Parts: sequence; C-alpha cells; structure tokens
Amino acid sequence: MQTYIKTYGCTLNQADSDIINSVLDSANIGQAESMQDADVIIVNTCTVKNPTEQKISDLLKKLESEKRKVLVTGCMAAANPDIISNASPSASIVTISNLEDMPDAVSRTASGERVVMSSLQKRDRLASFKPRQGPVARIPVSDGCMSSCSFCETKFARSALNSFSEDLILNAVKYSVKSGAVEIDITSQDIGAYGADRKSNIALLMEKISRIEGFFKVRIGMLNPERLAGYINEFASALGNEKFYKFAHLPLQSGSDSVLKSMRRNYTVDQYLEFVDVLRSYVPGISIETDMIVGYPTETDEDFTNSIEVLKSFRPDVTNISRFGARRHTAAHKMKQLDQTLIKERSSEMYSAVRGIQHGINGKFVGQRITALMTESTGVSINGRTDSYKQVVLRGASSDLIGKLINVSVHSATANALYCSVA
Repeated sequence: MQTYIKTYGCTLNQADSDIINSVLDSANIGQAESMQDADVIIVNTCTVKNPTEQKISDLLKKLESEKRKVLVTGCMAAANPDIISNASPSASIVTISNLEDMPDAVSRTASGERVVMSSLQKRDRLASFKPRQGPVARIPVSDGCMSSCSFCETKFARSALNSFSEDLILNAVKYSVKSGAVEIDITSQDIGAYGADRKSNIALLMEKISRIEGFFKVRIGMLNPERLAGYINEFASALGNEKFYKFAHLPLQSGSDSVLKSMRRNYTVDQYLEFVDVLRSYVPGISIETDMIVGYPTETDEDFTNSIEVLKSFRPDVTNISRFGARRHTAAHKMKQLDQTLIKERSSEMYSAVRGIQHGINGKFVGQRITALMTESTGVSINGRTDSYKQVVLRGASSDLIGKLINVSVHSATANALYCSVA
C-alpha cells in the first residue's frame, strides 16, 4: 500500500507531513511518487486564509468525484471538519493529535472505511520523528500558542501551547545532522512561546542546539513579538551564534496601534521597532522578515498610511502581505468588513512599496562575493541561502553543490533573490 501527502500551509504543516511519512514508513506503508499512483491520498490542511481553504475544498470535491480514498488531517480537521465532510463525505478525518494512529487510519481508509479520529490531547509528536531525506530537516518544537488574535482560526485547530521535550528536540537535531541535513528549520505556530509551559524559552533551547557538533545552519521560525518581551536580549544573543542564520521572522501585522489593539496583538508599533533595533544591534547584517495584514475591519486610511510609513522606516528584508479575509469562529468575523475593492487597492499599494524596499536592499549585494549554503535543486537552478538567509539562485549549476557551503558572485538581484555564479 502507498500514500501520497498533499501539504498546504506553513513550515509547521510541512514538518507534520514529514512526521506522518516517518510513522507510515515504520509501519511499512510506502510513499507514492504522485497522487495518481497512491492508494490513499492524505491531505494536510491549513486554516489561515480563505483562498487556501477554497483550494483544499476544490481538491476534495475533485477526489470525491473520482472516488479516490482520501484522509484529511491538519488544521481544518480540527477547526472545520464540516467543510471537509461537505466537500468529501467519504473522506476520513484525523486530527494532528492522532498522528501516531495514522497507520491504522490509513489502512482502514484503504479498505473503504470512513475513519474519524478527533482529539486535542497533548502529545509530543517528536517521539515518532525521523528526518526526511535531503539537506533540509524541519523539526517542530511545539503545538498551539498563547495568543488570542482576533483574526486567527488556527487557535481553534491547535489549541493551547504544548512545548515538546528539549531532549527529543535535541535528539531530532542530532539525528538529522548525522543523516546529512545541513539546514535545520525549527518550526512552530509561535516559536516565541516555546517553553512557557516548561519554565524555559527558545533562547535557552537555542543555546543547547548551538553545542551540537557537526556542520549545519539553523533557521528559527516565526516569533510573535509579545512573547519576546521577557527575553529579547537573550534571544538576540543566542541568534548571534554561528550555528544560526542571521534571520528573524517577526510579524508586525499593522503599523497602527489602534488596529493592533483590535487585533489583540499585545504590543505597540514602538515596542516592535525596539525589538528590531535590539536584534540589529546584537546581530549585524540580520535579515528581518515581517507579515502585514491589509484591510482589517477597523483599518482607516490613516492606519493604512501609517503601515506604509512604518515599513519604509525600518525596511524589512521580506514582507509577506495578506489581504484580510474573515475566518469564521473569530472575533473579526463579527465585525463590519471593508469593501473588497478598497482592500485590493491597499494591497497593491503596499506591494509596490515593499517591492521597492526589498529590491533596494538586495541590489546592494550586486558585485559582491559572498558565501551561500546550497540546499535545493529546482531542475532549472541550484538554490541556497546566505548567512542572513537571503535566497541565492545558481542557474545551470551542478547538483553536486547541494549540501555545500560555497563562494558565489552576485551579478543581479530582484526583490526576492540574488542571482549568482560560482566564484
């Protein structure tokens, strides 16, 4: 029997899919190379954005019409099982907390049974972890978060914070490095909350990871600013260790304090900018990635203008822009929504500003010779990351470079990547 996993959403979801593969492999259930070749199709879902949820629903409807055997997991399985059932009445539904039961659920689904396993019980999924084959290993360190953002539905899918055991995390890193991984992606719904339920924090975990022997770089995932307030200096200091990419993903969401308050983001714009200053002070050359929501229900013209001005002032290396879309079960869903045409116009204006910022930052690398860790082959190019996690693209290069730290010369740049040749 073979399965094929289709994954939507964040790095945490991708890490969960890696764990599912590990669990199934231990049960001698193989992986098909394509959806067409699979006996059971596993769809690992996301609840963050309406367009993504619609894509998932469309896929489930298509698979249902083809009478394929389908098992749905991920955030939708917990937060919106009714949407799954409406799209595919025959699909099995298994929540993330039941990943250890996946072999049984897959086998029963393959035999034609509709399986429903729904639990929010706290489990440490790393007990079943085996690294995926390749230069990049994704390791989840916790589930859930401590925030109650007015716009987020993921809270209903992953519930309260559950930080995984330090020993299991460290063993997973060691295992991955010994298995050939050169990049370790530490991921979670909110890395900044890690350890709050264990009298620890991510900075302490990072210090222990830095002691692990071997050649590898660690990418720390998204951190909510409010969680960093108690240990921003310790985190910044830990991030300065050579084992870590000089990179921090710190969502701002809005440049307006009134909007942040309505969003239930427990920090101000000034506090956020102070965190950025601390990071840049401790880690010279650090890349800052941020997230912005455009068109939140209470966002005025002035609020939006403030968001643009804040971005221009601190110039993040990467800005992910999301048009607001109300998610059911959330407080923001009950608010009066802004006109979609207005949201689209604001999104286009912010996108233009962000492209200019990013192109200006990356353009300064043109003509420089830098080092890059090569981690990916696209078939057209070999891609990697600089020490500050900027994407490097080598067109026509040999795949033998994957897993190696090499010198490259930057000959051109876009808002999203540095185009290079081997130096």
